[in-house]
Amino acid sequence: MNTRVTIDPEVCGGRPIVAGTRMRVSDVLDALASSVSIDEVLADFPYLTREDIIACLTYRARAVDHAVVQAA
Repeated sequence: MNTRVTIDPEVCGGRPIVAGTRMRVSDVLDALASSVSIDEVLADFPYLTREDIIACLTYRARAVDHAVVQAA
């Protein structure tokens, strides 16, 4: 269970966020996808930790990992 990523319907419209912040997981991932380094994200958002960023990556990796069923 990932306790660094939470979903609260009262915060950010129920989107996944880094626990204890209003930083959406999607914002962290968008920054990384735009070639912003982890160190740059940490400098821009000092309330985040390296573990928070890894948790965002892990959360998304698990979200897209699903069984593929093929018809015979």
